[in-house]
Amino acid sequence: MAEQRGDERGTGDARQAGPGAGERRGSVRPEEARAWEDLVATARRTVADGLVVGTSGNVSVRVGDTVLVTPSGVPYDRLAPDDVTGVDLDGRQVLGTLVPTSELPMHLAVYRTTGALAVVHTHAVHATAVSTLVRELPLIHYMAAALGGPVRVAPYATYGTDELAENMLRALAGRSGCLLQNHGTVTYGGTLAQAYDRTAQLEWMCRLWLTASSVPGLTPGLLSREQLTEVEERLRGYGQRG
Repeated sequence: MAEQRGDERGTGDARQAGPGAGERRGSVRPEEARAWEDLVATARRTVADGLVVGTSGNVSVRVGDTVLVTPSGVPYDRLAPDDVTGVDLDGRQVLGTLVPTSELPMHLAVYRTTGALAVVHTHAVHATAVSTLVRELPLIHYMAAALGGPVRVAPYATYGTDELAENMLRALAGRSGCLLQNHGTVTYGGTLAQAYDRTAQLEWMCRLWLTASSVPGLTPGLLSREQLTEVEERLRGYGQRG
């Protein structure tokens, strides 16, 4: 969801968690500080690469039992080291005073049900457009195998709700990424870099399908499930070893 109704840093209208939010006693741990730095860099990259506009979308990373998340309505270029925002797996705020993203239920649902250590949610244009047209992204390219198979579209639900989180989990079953109908994308991974790369790949595949589908009088050739399965096998041995 676009987080643009909240605070705009520097305007004197910063939203903060109430007294019951419970900032954790003690300072931010070194590993959390490093993770926060990476999270902010990733959030800024989503803007620079055109995957979000303003403060739409959100990013999170898990450090132990703490989930660091982008705060609601704060432009990413204004986030500072002291703005660390973290919750536990039940959603209770344990770090910082800024209100966490409104899409927190979606992020926590991923962490509770998968081995994810990072989640990226965007409102990427081509992916969002595809989410309004089909229930599953057609097999236009073999990189769908890198996301676990054909990319499903989660049915629409209001942002920030448990219903949206539940729809997303069903679409993610056996996958590391999905589309959210009339909304955007969600991907996860073992690192922020991996989660981000999956988001970028998903947006690229959506753009590819839309481009190929737009040629008058022609229909894109698609891969078969068998061809995708073959790629999945090959990808298991892809990359450097050691």
